[in-house]
Amino acid sequence: MRGKVTIEEAFEIPSEADQSRDQAAIYVAPDDLERYLRQIKSITGERLKISEDNGIGYTVLSLTVPGIQGIREREKAESHAREVNNYIADKIKDHRDRLGAFAALSMHDPAQAGKELRRCVKELGFHGALLNDVQHTNQRGRCLYYDQPEYDEFWRVAVELDVPIYLHPAAPTGDNYKEHYENRKYLVGPPQSFCNAVGRHVMGLITNGVFDRFPNLKLILGHLGERIPFDFWRANHWINDVERPLAKKNGDTMCERDVLHYFKNNIYVTTSGHFSTNTLRFVAEEIGVDRIMFSVDYPYERLENGCGWFDNNSDELKKILGGRDGYLRVGRDNAKNVLKLSKFKDSDAPV
Repeated sequence: MRGKVTIEEAFEIPSEADQSRDQAAIYVAPDDLERYLRQIKSITGERLKISEDNGIGYTVLSLTVPGIQGIREREKAESHAREVNNYIADKIKDHRDRLGAFAALSMHDPAQAGKELRRCVKELGFHGALLNDVQHTNQRGRCLYYDQPEYDEFWRVAVELDVPIYLHPAAPTGDNYKEHYENRKYLVGPPQSFCNAVGRHVMGLITNGVFDRFPNLKLILGHLGERIPFDFWRANHWINDVERPLAKKNGDTMCERDVLHYFKNNIYVTTSGHFSTNTLRFVAEEIGVDRIMFSVDYPYERLENGCGWFDNNSDELKKILGGRDGYLRVGRDNAKNVLKLSKFKDSDAPV
């Protein structure tokens, strides 16, 4: 398929090359390290060539993990976010028919985060923001979750701008790593820690009523939903029959609807790093084809693998996605709508 849109694709700025190497030690096989280190810093060279070879028409770039969320000092985080956003805006400015970006934001201060998001969308033409899970702080063991009322100020800006926020995982650090992963370090990342952390954060956003207060808010999750779709029945059963009555008794805020409702109305998922036809079938049946978007997770995953799966299995994927139109929606049309994309390379190519 020509003209695919992919929206979970990482980059790093040259000044953070050592950090890229540290991250690679967690997520990249040793014999694949040099490829990763080369590709994570390529914006318009090798990346565009491989994208062209694999039928990708438009790529939305985002700062790699841990990104700004890993910076504990507020002023440093805010300054670096602005630096990163200006850097990537400059790099893609002559390739806007092929490349876009998600803003990197410091989430220490919700008001400042909203202000920087507004600048990136209005002045730089970005498509929203990508946050690498919780914001780490200088206070030992304290991370900031965006499901608390003080973050309503930030969510209000995202709704006003009508742009999505991509909630992406990051590796466990500090006491969290020592307590849970130091003796099981090979569970860090996609094998387990990613879905544990982001799943908790997303369920916090749901159960603490963020989507009830902002019914037009758009959230994107990678990796076909961080395993949450496979727990819909059990989560809904306990929320409806146990947790909501408890919340009412205690006078606490609780979500008004089933978890599935928010996945069908507020949350989108992507295929990033999860190239499984059977899993895609299940998720499509649960939340619907209109809530799924193609992505790869480059350069942690190879474009050739993600695109090869989507293209080489097109007949089977069309069957499980409801035909040609469903396949097209997942491959590019849903992203067109969510990101408000106009013309880009091969944006109207036949399928």
